[in-house]
Amino acid sequence: MRRSWQVAGVWMVLNSALVADEGGKAFAWEPPKAAKNLFSPELGLLDTERDEYATNLAILSSNSIAQAKASVISIESARRMLGLALQLSPRNKRAVIVNFQLSKGLLPTVSDCLYEPKVFARLLLTRGQLLEGTTSDENKRLARYFVPLAAELDPKNEDAVYASEMQRLDHGAPDWSALTDGRAEP
Repeated sequence: MRRSWQVAGVWMVLNSALVADEGGKAFAWEPPKAAKNLFSPELGLLDTERDEYATNLAILSSNSIAQAKASVISIESARRMLGLALQLSPRNKRAVIVNFQLSKGLLPTVSDCLYEPKVFARLLLTRGQLLEGTTSDENKRLARYFVPLAAELDPKNEDAVYASEMQRLDHGAPDWSALTDGRAEP
């Protein structure tokens, strides 16, 4: 008799764990949404570059959530990176997959990235500084996302931190809500 109660107890615990797993998400993910496409085909990046940046941003966002076990800070950072990825290349395979999986509450596994975060941060900084030196408002807008993101990815990169802080002092903080919450940029 006692054995049957033990089996029933174990079964109830396992069943309730499965029901809780199916019914509730491990974390809250609100997919990034934009009011409109912020970057036209005239942006100062080739289509292949846009896709490569989007892929790396999607993988880095996924890895940051996985490594931080879906902390609030990692989720917010990932929304910004994934929002930028989807703006650069709306049909990017990795960005679409990561966004879908996160919306289902799946905690991603860490995967290999084409660039280590420090290397990618240097790439973002360099590209951001080149875009900032152009006359195009669209290129300057992208630079205003790339430079602070470089500082966020590698806070020990003094050049990225300095450029980000100077940009913040001169122009204010970038409006990430245009990428994440569907608010139109001013």
